[in-house]
Amino acid sequence: MTTARRRTGESPRQVFRDRREAGRVLAGLLGSYRGREDVVVLGLARGGVPVAWEVAAALGVPLDAFIVRKLGAPGRDEFAMGALATGGRVVVNDDVVRALGVTPQQMRDVAEREGRELVRREAAYRGGRPPLELAGQTVILVDDGLATGASMMAAVQALREMDPAEIVIAVPAAPESTCREFMAIVDDVVCASMPTPFLAVGESFWDFSQVSDDEVRLLLATPTVGTGTGSLRLAETAADVLRRCVVDAPSGVPPREALEEVIGDARVVLIGESSHGTEEFYRARAEITKWLIEEKGFCAVAAEADWPDAYRVNRYVRGQGHDASADQALSGFERFPAWMWRNTVVAEFVDWLHAHNSRQRAGGGEQAGFYGLDLYSLHRSMREVIRYLENVDPAAAGRARERYACFDHTSADDGQAYGFAAAFGAGLSCERQAIEQLVELQRDALDNVRRDGLLAEDELFYARQNALTVRNAEVYYRAMFGGRVTSWNLRDRHMAQTLAALLTHMDRRNGPEPARIVVWAHNSHVGDARATEVGSDGQLTLGQLVRESHAEASRLIGFTTYTGTVTAATEWGGIAERKVVRPALNGSVEELFHEVSEPAFLVSAAISRAAAAPLDAVRLGRAIGVIYRPDTERQSHYYHVRPGDQFDALIHIDRTTALEPLELTSVWVAGQNPETYPTGL
Repeated sequence: MTTARRRTGESPRQVFRDRREAGRVLAGLLGSYRGREDVVVLGLARGGVPVAWEVAAALGVPLDAFIVRKLGAPGRDEFAMGALATGGRVVVNDDVVRALGVTPQQMRDVAEREGRELVRREAAYRGGRPPLELAGQTVILVDDGLATGASMMAAVQALREMDPAEIVIAVPAAPESTCREFMAIVDDVVCASMPTPFLAVGESFWDFSQVSDDEVRLLLATPTVGTGTGSLRLAETAADVLRRCVVDAPSGVPPREALEEVIGDARVVLIGESSHGTEEFYRARAEITKWLIEEKGFCAVAAEADWPDAYRVNRYVRGQGHDASADQALSGFERFPAWMWRNTVVAEFVDWLHAHNSRQRAGGGEQAGFYGLDLYSLHRSMREVIRYLENVDPAAAGRARERYACFDHTSADDGQAYGFAAAFGAGLSCERQAIEQLVELQRDALDNVRRDGLLAEDELFYARQNALTVRNAEVYYRAMFGGRVTSWNLRDRHMAQTLAALLTHMDRRNGPEPARIVVWAHNSHVGDARATEVGSDGQLTLGQLVRESHAEASRLIGFTTYTGTVTAATEWGGIAERKVVRPALNGSVEELFHEVSEPAFLVSAAISRAAAAPLDAVRLGRAIGVIYRPDTERQSHYYHVRPGDQFDALIHIDRTTALEPLELTSVWVAGQNPETYPTGL
């Protein structure tokens, strides 16, 4: 029975890196035809030939081109009134011919012109080689995709004249309706992806550039039989390759030698997480950070946290301020989701950093700080600016209070409420006031810092960054109601701007050696947007901006997991729950890493070049933030990525557990029953 095959449970749209990768995917679905002496592969020229070469090489069977020329309506070439295929077979769309009033003579003229071009191409592509004998053979017709299917229909009808034993159609992407239509007229149909809705073939490729005649000639002249290429590709999967490349990382912490090889002399190291609520990610990241501080001289942690709340922690770890414990120092994190930073792992790390700095002070060594990069602290940052100025310049504090009073008219203590009112004309925009305050604070910086030396410089830096946060948060909250990409980019640009300011400040503070900083943030910020599908929409990330600024002096490290539990809410502002993480989807990075069959490992092309090819393929990547919705997992938590370009290294922990908040709730303690409860099946 003929069926349209695709990967079970696959995403609605699989995006291929290019035609060659699409061919390798198709080859995996056509494994039953491998090595058969009665099989030949025909690629519809030109776009189908690169796909077909990969299929033929993997199956170890001969390859040839099959040419189909569209018959464009006279004066309206964009309308296909039919098609002409190898062998002279013409397929006519009678509805189009009647609708456009095409005469028989016009049809003959177009067919003769396209026929001459078809003959020319056949001769040019084959370079004098005769076409393959197709009678009695199983012929696999391959194209780079189907839309209406007119070209493929012409190819099938022309091919029938050559008396093949079987006809198989194989394409990377097509509408389900088109695949089912061909199921009724050929012996087998393999559609690797059937997106709904189907927009265009090119939507299923990152690189859909036109195939040249020279490329077709080269591929047809490159043997697909007897080269060993096919057997090698099918014998070793991507997981097999990675199994030879990965470095064991117990509990997610790679050996120091591997970290040294990946990080080298990088000045900025970004360490991600694929959820904001996974114990192992936080704990492994903390252990790696301790090594960076103790052995590599890193002087600061810059976290995806609000500036004033993180600076309170910074004061504590440096032996300043009034907090007597890590718990107290972290108590500023009150805004949802508090568990991101008020959790047992971060509290333990803050205690460690406090003790480390105490030893450093006693020995005259450099201390390491803890800072925030985010901009959600609109009102808290305003209060901190005013508090600073009250101590150094009461008159300036009065001016700041007057400027910032603008925000009180519409927003109380809610940045989103301000943004909504300002964006839709229900309240005043406070952009001018935020800018004026930032400019004044920067202008008077020298006068304010001359008083008490280094400590005064730190406090001025803290105040200036708060003023910058107010200015950028004001823009961000207004942009929230204008478009997701715009607001996302504003936020990540702010984080990059804060990181740059922090590097400059630490350079000035710490002496001749360049400051080195480790960043803690989600994978979606740490990874390079240019290697993800959101990058094509204009979205950028902190990781991309850092790479653009620091190039080889930066490293991006991501974390992934296959299944387990996670601390997350069901909706924004909701209570922290301990949720079951579903096993990763087919076609995902996480599924590939799961197939490596190791509990925890690091993989990087910097350590093993062989890892580059599996990591270069476009796959789904999972991103769980502070909200997890398993019922809409594909739509809510996956996007297409090229992991090898997105990160310099990835650490995979196959099964993970939920991060424990400092404030436990009965809901979190109760957890969530697995979907297989109570049978366990």
